Amino acid sequence: MLRPSRLWRELPLEMRVRAAEAFWRDEDSPEIEAQQMEAIVAIARRLNFRQKSVLGMSAERRARALAQIADVSDALATRALVAYHFQHQRPLMAAFLDALGVAHDNGLITAEELTAPARDRLAAAVEAVRASFPAADVSLYLNTLTAVDGDTWGELEAVQTAAAGEGEAARGTHLA
Repeated sequence: MLRPSRLWRELPLEMRVRAAEAFWRDEDSPEIEAQQMEAIVAIARRLNFRQKSVLGMSAERRARALAQIADVSDALATRALVAYHFQHQRPLMAAFLDALGVAHDNGLITAEELTAPARDRLAAAVEAVRASFPAADVSLYLNTLTAVDGDTWGELEAVQTAAAGEGEAARGTHLA
């Protein structure tokens, strides 16, 4: 199972910077202050700075410093990835949830409890968003869902694997 910290570690540095910027701008998420404090401690340790000095850094500088840290906790990686998607990928999130028929408010699921969607519904929703959004964005979003809530979104891994296999088969057909 993909963990948020592993997904963070595998992101290109540029994407980690964007996610870290979103993380520092996030003011509405529960427990954000504790997670930002965790990030400040990690940055201070990495840079051999005092925490107070890190607090005095601009948000952009803290974002770059956080992005340089590949080994972050699952909680911190989760918050950064979720913040990134809410700040930069709401249309993708909304389109995916619309394709699934899941009630949401601009990409934020409104249901108290969500049952895991069936694999065929997931496959159709993935196909719909792949037709309209960049492949890297779709892949990161789907991997984030899987890493953050594997109980609900675990079937996405199999759907993506199947879709990748079909894509390779289609490319092989064109080459013959």
